[in-house]
Amino acid sequence: MTNDIAAAATRYVSLLGLGFGDCGKGLFTDHLCGALQAHTVVRFNGGAQAGHNVVLADGRHHTFSQFGAGSFHASVGTVLASPVVVHPTALRVEEAALRRGGVEDAFSRLLIDARCRVTTPFHQAAGRLREWARGEGAHGSCGVGVGETVRHALAAPDEALHYGDLSQPAIALEKLEASRAALLREFPHAAPLHVDGARELSVLQDDSLAQRWLDAAAPCLAQSPPAGADRIAERLARPGAVVFEGAQGVLLDEWRGFHPHTTWSTISTAAVEAVLRDVGIGAAVQHFGVLRSYLTRHGPGPLPTHDRALDARLAEPHNADEGWQGVFRRGHPDAVLLRYALDAGGKLDGLVVSHLDAVEGAGLRWCAGYRTADAGRLASLPSGRARDLNYQHALTRLLQGAEPIYEPHPIATPHAWIAHAEALSGLPVRLGAFGPTRETVRDPGI
Repeated sequence: MTNDIAAAATRYVSLLGLGFGDCGKGLFTDHLCGALQAHTVVRFNGGAQAGHNVVLADGRHHTFSQFGAGSFHASVGTVLASPVVVHPTALRVEEAALRRGGVEDAFSRLLIDARCRVTTPFHQAAGRLREWARGEGAHGSCGVGVGETVRHALAAPDEALHYGDLSQPAIALEKLEASRAALLREFPHAAPLHVDGARELSVLQDDSLAQRWLDAAAPCLAQSPPAGADRIAERLARPGAVVFEGAQGVLLDEWRGFHPHTTWSTISTAAVEAVLRDVGIGAAVQHFGVLRSYLTRHGPGPLPTHDRALDARLAEPHNADEGWQGVFRRGHPDAVLLRYALDAGGKLDGLVVSHLDAVEGAGLRWCAGYRTADAGRLASLPSGRARDLNYQHALTRLLQGAEPIYEPHPIATPHAWIAHAEALSGLPVRLGAFGPTRETVRDPGI
């Protein structure tokens, strides 16, 4: 099967976060869907833990989790490609929120690949129990169960529930019960000391929940039945534009992020192109790296340029310190991590940058390198090794002990920020956002 000729009139654009997430992918997806008159947004990695904020000029706001962040544009559909981990009951909750925001047909615009793995209440409970058990060594989690779903599917492929299985209730129920039993065996049967842990353990102990969950997921299945590769290929080959909306950021990548504070998904240009090849489309993709004007990180994990003064100075309306993700930290822009992200993510065609309106007066300074006890002074991180988590863990320890070396003067203007980023990366900044809405996105003029 090939759709190369049909796709010749289709433009493919991807947005890949170059940080630890929260860089503005929702804003730029929303903007590009209008600017390019896109017909589809493709989610190609991650799961229901994406938190992509879109704010409209009329004040409406939605944090996109699974639906594409172009959904406020009439007729823009979403494809959840097979690497995505689907959470059907959370889709119902998100669809209801979109409906309240004026989007009344989100399900009718949604295609879900039948091969997508499915997060269940048992994965969510097990993931939370596992994170609590780590104590001070917590990896960082959104508490949604995405990582646990992937881990369990790799460990026990025959028990992995796929979206297509939901159309066969007997098979789905059998897999759900097998998963519940297997996950329950991994935890002590005595209730944990705290109330929240006891509640999550009770989920694994509830032998009636599998059927009740299937009943709750049924409306999602009815409104968006499992889609085969041919149907997805037809959608993606339509003339017009398709935007690939990445989740998380390259610095959280499962193999190139700083283990163990990573996500169980791949964020790269290759991951985007693999989705197209999978459905027989061999077209070129224009890849953009997404940056915020300063670094951010939710929860544990290294952030060498973290500055408590920035935490206090830079308001954050959509990311709180409470909840599973933990404290939201701000850091100065980091040339070392930018170079690393560019190397890890694949060849890009340009950059897009959010929060440029925060530059003036913020006291941001570029970090030019690190001082480290073991490696001395560094301007870049050592080259990566393919699928070597021990090596990635060593990089984590290096970063945790790194002292940033800053440029002598604060960044005076957005244009100064852009000029420095372009010099560091060798890439043009194609778009800059000077506020939270699509109307503030423009060619920065450099």
